[in-house]
Amino acid sequence: MQIVQQLDPLRSAVDALKASGTLALVPTMGALHEGHLTLVRAARAAATHVAVSIFVNPRQFGPKEDLARYPRQLERDCELLEAEGVGLAWAPDVTAMYPEDYATSVSVTGVSDGLCGDMRPGHFDGVATVVCKLFNQVRPDAALFGEKDWQQLAVIRRMARDLDLVLPRTEAILGVPTVRESDGLALSSRNAYLSAGDRKAAVALPDGMKAAIAAIRAGTPLAAATAKLKADLIAAGFSSVDYAEVRDAVSIAPVAALGEAPARLFVAARIGGTRLIDNMPV
Repeated sequence: MQIVQQLDPLRSAVDALKASGTLALVPTMGALHEGHLTLVRAARAAATHVAVSIFVNPRQFGPKEDLARYPRQLERDCELLEAEGVGLAWAPDVTAMYPEDYATSVSVTGVSDGLCGDMRPGHFDGVATVVCKLFNQVRPDAALFGEKDWQQLAVIRRMARDLDLVLPRTEAILGVPTVRESDGLALSSRNAYLSAGDRKAAVALPDGMKAAIAAIRAGTPLAAATAKLKADLIAAGFSSVDYAEVRDAVSIAPVAALGEAPARLFVAARIGGTRLIDNMPV
């Protein structure tokens, strides 16, 4: 596996891979876990070669968020990727991604409104900007993202559609179902922040979501079901709930009641200083 940290060598490496087949990209911020490796395996099934980017993107972190303590373990990550048959690891530093005079940002409205868009101002601008750059740098035929970050996936697809990107085309931006622990908690690099007690209590998040969805399907109004979910999470030990909402799965617009269009339950909550997010189909 090639490990590349500068743009010119990246271009040469990408050219060499694409000369002998198709290329799929899995963008990550490192601290890889089984969820990321599931994306890699799906990428191997989607293309001849796989590239994985490892970049902790400062532009998607707010001033009071966990940029400084976000786990960084490049050597271990690369060992995991090589064992999975990845051909290229793109691991730039901040100056390679954003030179000193960097002055451009990508902003996607609509699908970025509400949920994490409200709770983390500027976050999705940072995501759209870095992913647009990664697409231009790696020129993948397909790109794979985890469905745990469903709103992010919607933002990236809308960006690709609106900017007429061709590598990858919008239909080749693929979502992969959320990978979960045996107790149902969604895998996340931030789970490493949880104490043993908080990790045990965190299962209330997926359990509460399943109960809320069951209640909604049985006829409970959305507002009542999500209000109970919030109360149950606080009772289980979560310190706060940023949101618990049912929204349209494509537009991410709020819905007042279930209709024919697919909808999802989105939740973000904090426990022990760690912010966890999850979503499930309703």
